[in-house]
Amino acid sequence: MTKRIAFLTAAEGIEAVELTDPWDAVTGAGHTAELISPKAGEVQLYNHLDKAETRRVDTTVADASVDDYDALVLPGGVANPDALRTDESAVAFVKAFVESGKPVAAICHAPWTLVEAGVLDGKRLTSWPSLQTDIRNAGGEWVDEEVVEDANLITSRNPDDLPAFNKSLLAALS
Repeated sequence: MTKRIAFLTAAEGIEAVELTDPWDAVTGAGHTAELISPKAGEVQLYNHLDKAETRRVDTTVADASVDDYDALVLPGGVANPDALRTDESAVAFVKAFVESGKPVAAICHAPWTLVEAGVLDGKRLTSWPSLQTDIRNAGGEWVDEEVVEDANLITSRNPDDLPAFNKSLLAALS
């Protein structure tokens, strides 16, 4: 059964491989991937600090509904989740998605948006190591593991973890 997966990003600062690799895994498994962002137009991906490709936004977060999607993917990059966590509609969307019980997969710096959404109390997760204090302060338990699944949350540390991250995401969709 084909599922519809939301990929939520800010307008720029998205770590390219953390969007494109899970996107390819999802679409390669026969699912539909859609890019959501606070603003219409295009988003700028990066290879670390160097500009990479752009991607066209399918819908704005203000026009998106959790009911329309089966899972949410939050790619990392430093600037991307830092910008998302200051956007009220993005934070509300993430909070509603986590509370829906549907899978939410966040990699690298993306758990910053989960921190801002206030959904980590009692949850076990991983991220880029510099977020561990933020996660602990938000009531979460930070661990240094390749992929961590807790309830409907799937988290990984960095691009090296993408194979395990994608495997967990696809398993959650089946």
